[in-house]
Amino acid sequence: MIAIIDYDAGNVKSVEKALEYLGEEAILTREPEILLNAEKVILPGVGAFGDAMAKLHGYGLVDVIHKIVEKGTPFLGICLGLQLLFESSEESPGVDGLGVLKGRIVRIPDGEGLKIPHIGWNSLTYPNEGRLYKGIPENSYVYFVHSYYLQAKEPSIVVAETEYGVQIQASVEKDNVFACQFHPEKSSGVGMTILKNFIEIGREDK
Repeated sequence: MIAIIDYDAGNVKSVEKALEYLGEEAILTREPEILLNAEKVILPGVGAFGDAMAKLHGYGLVDVIHKIVEKGTPFLGICLGLQLLFESSEESPGVDGLGVLKGRIVRIPDGEGLKIPHIGWNSLTYPNEGRLYKGIPENSYVYFVHSYYLQAKEPSIVVAETEYGVQIQASVEKDNVFACQFHPEKSSGVGMTILKNFIEIGREDK
């Protein structure tokens, strides 16, 4: 069973529907016991960094997320869920992120011909090998909706990048923690393959 963390964030239902489409049992929950016993956990989200952290604290989910990660459960952050895994964001000065991974979130700089938020399909390149991208060729397109992007402290964790005025770190992997700035659940066949690859992690040898 895959648990989706319910903290009143946008876009949660589309992730649930994508997993059901792939034949997976998915449960939307904020119950610590269910989250801690799930086979895999997903933190999706659309919205503001500070509001999201306030909700995670309000529901007592910050410690739960750290325990899930520490016990080695495969964990996937999507869009805002990626950003929350890091230490801070320019969107909400003074608000600490989860700090599961090292780095900060900064605003996409204004540029000629660039619209912010960045909404649309962009192609991926792979600076490092990533388990989520098995069977997905470089330059495959995925769907983004964001105004802020990641600057990770460890370049080795960045497994996918795209270009939008600046080089955007589009996906990271470290141990059992995975995250995508884009929306795999809205990225057609490529996105379904990414989610399927996440689902298969830990099942390969069984």
